[in-house]
Amino acid sequence: MASLEEYLLFNLLNSEEDSEDENNLPAPLARRPQVPAQAVIAAFQQTEQKFKKSYRLTKGLCRDLIEKLKPYIKDAERTSDLNVEIKPFFFLQVLIALNFLATGSYQTPVGQHLSRKVSQSAVSNSISEVVAALNHRDIFGQFVKFPATLAELNQITQQFFNLYGLPGVIGCIDCTHVAIVPPNSDEFDERSYVNRKGVHTINTQLICDANMRVTNVNALFPGSTHDSYIWNQSAVLPLVEGLHNNGHTSYYLIGDSGYALRPWLHVPVTEPAEGTPAYRYNETFKVARATIERCNGLLKGRFRCLKKERGLHYDPEKATKIINACVVLHNICVMNNVALDEDEEEEDYRDLGMELLPPPPPNHPRGRLNQDLLRGQAMQNYIINNYF
Repeated sequence: MASLEEYLLFNLLNSEEDSEDENNLPAPLARRPQVPAQAVIAAFQQTEQKFKKSYRLTKGLCRDLIEKLKPYIKDAERTSDLNVEIKPFFFLQVLIALNFLATGSYQTPVGQHLSRKVSQSAVSNSISEVVAALNHRDIFGQFVKFPATLAELNQITQQFFNLYGLPGVIGCIDCTHVAIVPPNSDEFDERSYVNRKGVHTINTQLICDANMRVTNVNALFPGSTHDSYIWNQSAVLPLVEGLHNNGHTSYYLIGDSGYALRPWLHVPVTEPAEGTPAYRYNETFKVARATIERCNGLLKGRFRCLKKERGLHYDPEKATKIINACVVLHNICVMNNVALDEDEEEEDYRDLGMELLPPPPPNHPRGRLNQDLLRGQAMQNYIINNYF
């Protein structure tokens, strides 16, 4: 089977031979084959390191992604009665979108990075179509999924136990803020997007496993929304509650003190005495929970369009789709052991005010004695007494 580069070169030569027929083509397609083929060939002729720096995926993973996205991008499958081959433009669309997500460069510079002849509108359309394809349930659900079977849950708990000695952990949960431009106040509640640092953001909930693979993302809430509120609206909450209600009581997530202690969500013990089992538990808990902080930093370091210095110049709905798309690509990298280059810094999770929240005050719901709280305390005490 011919390589992608060989296929595109063949296409480029054929399109040059047929250039005399350009006047018969619809305007949007005229001269389209030559430019995309040249640009894509040039991209794939880079060294593996330079390619990964520009697009975050290896060449092989990029080829695989192009094949997976083909059914979900309209230009990829379109045919013409004039027998015009336009697939190179689809390849170019994917590269343009990957480069934007990876670098955070705005649209005209991204287009120029691949070809001086690609218009800003073409770049914008490419980003929109590829991001939409990555959000399609068939693609998104393949790469971002919460464990659905006991076998999958047990695999994650074993990973956490092997690394940290904490039993029963099925994921780490936290929120991270992604900066956006102030949204149109006629369409959105602009003030609700201002977080406590005065920055317009989307407060994005992530859950990850021990390998920093994201198993759930919720990027639907404005920056002023508290982490615990987002969790209470999460589709994962009834799933983990259901596990416990059906007798599978050994599984739980771990989060910071901004969340309420429950049997299915554990938080640090408040100010345990040094040298006690609870103190040792907290120290281990802190290291294990830092997995989600590293995951947040790695996600933003890998896809710099999410970094606070960039800020997404899109409305909140489009920004949500871009965040989801970055999570899909992040998971592809994690699942295939694609590391971030040493010269690429990870985002500091403390940016945008993501330092750990203080313990909740006494009138916080977590301070009210109820059966779920008591069950959570009993489960946590069992772990402390038997493992620390």
